[in-house]
Amino acid sequence: MPHDDAPLAWVESPLQMIGAAEWAAAHRTRVDLAARLAPQVEKTAGVLNRLDALFGEQAGYYGIPWRTLRRHDHWLVGDGFSGQFRLAVTVLRPRRLTFLDDGLATLDFVDAIAGARPLTRPGVAERAVARRLAPLALDAIRLRAVAGDARIFTTFDLGEGRAGRLRDLGVRVQLHAFEWLRAAAARTPAAAAVREDRVILGSARVVDRHMPRTEYLQWVRDSARGADTAYLPHRREEEDVLAAVAALPRVRVVRTGLPIELVLAGRRVPREIVTLPTSAATTLRRVLEGSPVVVRERPFVTPEGAVR
Repeated sequence: MPHDDAPLAWVESPLQMIGAAEWAAAHRTRVDLAARLAPQVEKTAGVLNRLDALFGEQAGYYGIPWRTLRRHDHWLVGDGFSGQFRLAVTVLRPRRLTFLDDGLATLDFVDAIAGARPLTRPGVAERAVARRLAPLALDAIRLRAVAGDARIFTTFDLGEGRAGRLRDLGVRVQLHAFEWLRAAAARTPAAAAVREDRVILGSARVVDRHMPRTEYLQWVRDSARGADTAYLPHRREEEDVLAAVAALPRVRVVRTGLPIELVLAGRRVPREIVTLPTSAATTLRRVLEGSPVVVRERPFVTPEGAVR
């Protein structure tokens, strides 16, 4: 099968797709796209295309897009912890690998390829097949690193310790600050969707059972107190939680179906963004750098003093 010269971005989430658009702009290179079939991912692709992201051929997929992967020598990988990625990289052995951001999991993944932790997704009980593939995938990544063909493209500060371990392996790191998104996002209609001066970022902690529903609603209520507030739901929040949030005083649930980085980048006016501790605080601070927007991470503290 003939190979395409363009890199292939293999992405599963909106943030990973934005990372692919940033990589393409930074390298002035058109990138083909294999994107998981999911409503917010598909909608994000539509908006990024209208903003003239340097995307070439585009295809949705379920499972592993074997045929598409086989045609490309350079993969931009959104989820390095994925069992599907482990299998594909072990079987196909692409010539070049670039890893995009996947929230704070990026830092765990960097630690894994540097040997500081296992190549397993944090907090997840993995199947035996995925565990057996982990060392094979790690070998494939490190072989690319030795050849100078493994890179991390990230907006997160890795710290000198992590960066040094990656250099020792031959992995190159390129930092970005959402330069392309900041320049392009003002042209998206989503920029006008949020009118309020206070914005709360929704969280999946309830659906993931990391935080009780009652505590979460109390956190939203406290965070909205004293101001008209826009609430931007997390893409995995459940409808009953959103209905309860919408019933809170002075809170308006704003459903854009788009990632918050894309929604909030386009309107750089004085406002306060409140979030539970999350990787979104880091990405938004990068996106909104130089603007009058303040991003506040506000944990929930229980009466017993536990921090959520």
